[in-house]
Amino acid sequence: MASVHGISDQYVAEYAALDPITATALGIPGHDEELTDFSPDGHAARQEIVTRALREIEAAEPADRSESAAKAVFLERVGLERELYEAGETEASLNVIASPVQSLRDIFDQMPTETPEEWAVIAKRLAAMPDAIANLRASLARSADRGKVSAIRQVNRVAEQCSVWAGLSGGQSFFTSLIAPATVDTSLRTDLEAGARAAAEAYADFAQFLRTELAPKAPAKDAVGEESYRLGSRFFTGSRLDLAEAYEWGWQEFLGIEAEMKEIGARILPGASLTEVGRALDENPRYHIHGKDAFRDWMQQLSDKALLDLRDVHFELPDALMTLECRIAPPGGGVGAYYTPPTADFSRPGRMWWSVPDDKEVYPTWRETSTVYHEGVPGHHLQCATAVHQSETLNDYQRLMCWVSGHGEGWALYSERLMRELGYLDDDGDLMGMLDAHLFRAARVIIDIGMHLELEIPRGTGFHEGERWTPELGLEFMLTRTLSEAAHVRDEIDRYLGWPGQAPAYKIGERLWLAARDDARARHGSSFDLKRFHKEALEMGSMGLDTLRERLAEI
Repeated sequence: MASVHGISDQYVAEYAALDPITATALGIPGHDEELTDFSPDGHAARQEIVTRALREIEAAEPADRSESAAKAVFLERVGLERELYEAGETEASLNVIASPVQSLRDIFDQMPTETPEEWAVIAKRLAAMPDAIANLRASLARSADRGKVSAIRQVNRVAEQCSVWAGLSGGQSFFTSLIAPATVDTSLRTDLEAGARAAAEAYADFAQFLRTELAPKAPAKDAVGEESYRLGSRFFTGSRLDLAEAYEWGWQEFLGIEAEMKEIGARILPGASLTEVGRALDENPRYHIHGKDAFRDWMQQLSDKALLDLRDVHFELPDALMTLECRIAPPGGGVGAYYTPPTADFSRPGRMWWSVPDDKEVYPTWRETSTVYHEGVPGHHLQCATAVHQSETLNDYQRLMCWVSGHGEGWALYSERLMRELGYLDDDGDLMGMLDAHLFRAARVIIDIGMHLELEIPRGTGFHEGERWTPELGLEFMLTRTLSEAAHVRDEIDRYLGWPGQAPAYKIGERLWLAARDDARARHGSSFDLKRFHKEALEMGSMGLDTLRERLAEI
């Protein structure tokens, strides 16, 4: 009988063959000229692999403790993938941040472009875009016929994204920009230009499909209701949350952070409101970076410093983890930062991407310092790259494919807090930015659960008390009770409504990481070693929060 690790490794190889986008993202060679088939048949083929692997893993007897852990992780994660498919969520997936339409475009950001041979691969993948978009369209159309369609807000916003990428919104297409730097011969240049035109036209046609065929079938209501929300929440947290408790705790966390921000605001600008403090920090030249290139360079310098400062002092960082690239993301996506992990062999390093508005010129660093630590080190880069590096102890699924928002985003928020504890956020402006980021994440718990379950706003909160949450109230709350920029807030509301259950995972996950650290400190007393705790915790790889709670209790 095959081992748990062996079955898991085989699953990754077989899945990558049917999902070339995932293969490229993971650095698995042999599929970079292709695009994933998002048609009903394509989804069904991948589910055959899922079902067989789950059956084999269920029957496998773990050979040791590592296989026992790997079995629990695989059954919980891949089992939820199957549940989502059976609920119709996979074929119907369409949202503003993480659905197939974004994956088909985003994968080009991760492809190498240094040689003519690499550009030839891109040309073939561009040429495959019309068929890939047609396949995606087929799944969405079939789901719509079955009564499963994303809310009109998501349909319209994705149509806008597609128009930007197609070059219909005043600029050139993403694909034309992509191939512009290519230094290739005339024949390959012709292929690239033909592929870029075909891809742009496919996205333009898809935007039209969304507006004219899918939008009329899309529900106006954004809230998905409790049943669908619970499934999404389990997927993003790996835990069966008590949603009422989480909603109440979110309010407690929010109000506590808000009170601390007011204390710090009084030091920065005595007698001013938080909004006035935020405006003063935005206008302070001390925190200004001018231009996208300079902002990228500032990110890189801060990230590099964190890598060097933390190495061998607070964390063990092997040489492979010491490269983290910072980049400005292509236009058209949502506003904010994100991270992409390294490939299995680290030939493509971990990367921090920042998506910013096209017309933005001044970047106030007080808002973004803690975000660099969140996305880089000791946040996502340390976490994800550490798992990738564990080729001797984790199987390919654990170190390459497994990702749980509650685990990952919880760690990244914990990392921001840790950097404060280590003295890296002593500047009141930077500290205010970190606290506002945490206030923002606490607000996510409240309004994500509140909007989708249409809950009542409690008394004593100072905001529309007794009313029930709507998207309009969610937007007003984020604009008036956090210091986040308006463009970011509007993107965030669209994100929550299209990705139910993901937004609370940050704070819910952070709560678990903090509690686990406190428990370990209490167990070990004076012998507690924080560096060792972090090392052992991160080397376990990603997993659902319920599994993580059990594993961390053993450290």
